[in-house]
Amino acid sequence: MATDLSGLLGEGVILDPVAVENRKQALTTLASALAERTRLDTRDIFDAVMERERLGSTGVGEGVAIPHARIEKLPHPIGGFVRLEDGVDFDAVDSRPCDLIFMLIAPVGSGADHLRALAQVSRTLRQPDVREALREAQTADEMKAILCPEAANASAA
Repeated sequence: MATDLSGLLGEGVILDPVAVENRKQALTTLASALAERTRLDTRDIFDAVMERERLGSTGVGEGVAIPHARIEKLPHPIGGFVRLEDGVDFDAVDSRPCDLIFMLIAPVGSGADHLRALAQVSRTLRQPDVREALREAQTADEMKAILCPEAANASAA
């Protein structure tokens, strides 16, 4: 598992698996958790992500979605991750329901940083062994060990 997302998730959130009925509920769940962590408004995050979703699906295939948006008053890119108990429709490129959702929010002026962060998330979640391990994980701590192995190793030392 080659890519570590500690830089995005260190100040972000990883949630225990949740049950939702649709994309809107999944996005609301992550937007709310990120708002609490960043002290931003849930509605601002949700609206920005939904605006991006209207431009085109963030369902990248293999059950993965990477909803993202640029937000005012944010110092640097921050991520949130959740595994859904059952996948929901994200209009993914392969038409599969998405159960691995990584929400990325970045500052409005962070063009290159935003794109680098998206690429890093995509590279990580493109790995079949990472996806399989995330689907087998039962808790946020187990998922954090998969997505942030460098942080897990540092705290164990």
